[in-house]
Amino acid sequence: MKVFFDTIGCRLNQAEIERYAAQFTALGHEIVPDAESADIAVVNTCSVTAAAASDSRGKVRSAAKGGAQVVVTGCWSSMEPREAAAMEGVSQVILNAEKDELTAAVLGLGKTDFDTEPLKRVTLPGVHARTRAFIKIQDGCDNHCTFCVTRLVRGKARSVAKARVLHDVQSAISAGGKEIVLTGVNLGAWGLDLGEELADLIEFLLKETDIPRIRLSSLESWNLSDRFLRLWEDPRMCPHFHLPLQSGSDSVLKRMARRTTLGEFRRLAETALSVNPAFAITTDVIAGFPGETDEEHAQTLAFVDSLPFAGGHIFPYSPRPGTAAARMKDQVPKAIQKERAKQLRDLFEQKTFVFETSFIGSVRKVLWESTQQLPDGQWETHGLSENYLTVKTIFPTPVRNRIDSVRISERQDGKLIGIVIPDFREGG
Repeated sequence: MKVFFDTIGCRLNQAEIERYAAQFTALGHEIVPDAESADIAVVNTCSVTAAAASDSRGKVRSAAKGGAQVVVTGCWSSMEPREAAAMEGVSQVILNAEKDELTAAVLGLGKTDFDTEPLKRVTLPGVHARTRAFIKIQDGCDNHCTFCVTRLVRGKARSVAKARVLHDVQSAISAGGKEIVLTGVNLGAWGLDLGEELADLIEFLLKETDIPRIRLSSLESWNLSDRFLRLWEDPRMCPHFHLPLQSGSDSVLKRMARRTTLGEFRRLAETALSVNPAFAITTDVIAGFPGETDEEHAQTLAFVDSLPFAGGHIFPYSPRPGTAAARMKDQVPKAIQKERAKQLRDLFEQKTFVFETSFIGSVRKVLWESTQQLPDGQWETHGLSENYLTVKTIFPTPVRNRIDSVRISERQDGKLIGIVIPDFREGG
């Protein structure tokens, strides 16, 4: 059987479809790059914003046009299972609570144990191809952020056991993986239900594996100890934090029910930079949260400007069904949201420019992830440095999944250009 996987949203969704692909392959099925050539299309959806929910429906419609039987899972279909089931071409809706058994459910099997031995990681074909392996270590959330629907559709926080995580990392290593990305809904909460903390898991993986690079996906700024930050003394830990700020105003953070203050966020960022000045700190900010005043928006701009952010994602506030913020008074008009989002995007573009150009002339370790042939026969290749710089270079032949030492020569058309230093090549 030929199977196509598509997803939208967070890195956790990417980790899930990578695991499904490995399971289907282990059972003898073929993973294909598009729905047109598939017998079954699995779409992992998102509902974090209204736009994400709309994009999820679009993914389902697109998969159905190819003629495949469409299986829908993920956060949007767990919020709107009847709507998902009623869409043309949909043969099955698998709720988040059941998605760990998706492969068995789609194939009509009994519960299948894939943990007996490491599954070989499968690199997905097409637009979701990654050399980095996304490893799910946690799901669900016990926080009550007033804007967020994820807790409602993902359930309570729960950790993946160390042995299972190790199993998945070994799968990535066996397939030649050079970098793993640990993912979860609330990554910093890993271990709280096991009497442990995230630092314990990372120390375990550093000791038990020889994976060259470990990176963390989005991470809340609480539940992190000083011991946790000391882990970055190990060069295998990628110096990059994605810390969702959401607002640079303490009064807005309070209305959001965020479990942090600006002072605490600043201390964490500054501590990370003291461990490694090359640390990349990226973030998320919501523009136009209910009740946000001009003064509170100005506070957010000032706070963002005061820290050396490497980049950020800006989201105009989107009311989500069932959340407290959707019921709040003083909803900010869309036009004002749009203008505030533009101001924030412009500011983050400046921050990114400053951060990236500060590395011109320096040498970074780059993992090459994608490549395409140019008209002259050479190969334009893009990769990520350990501190999340996107770097471009030209090779005479295609190169992927290799770590090279690269000197950053310039920033051109918004991209960093690198020159490989052959004497320091790794992972060839």
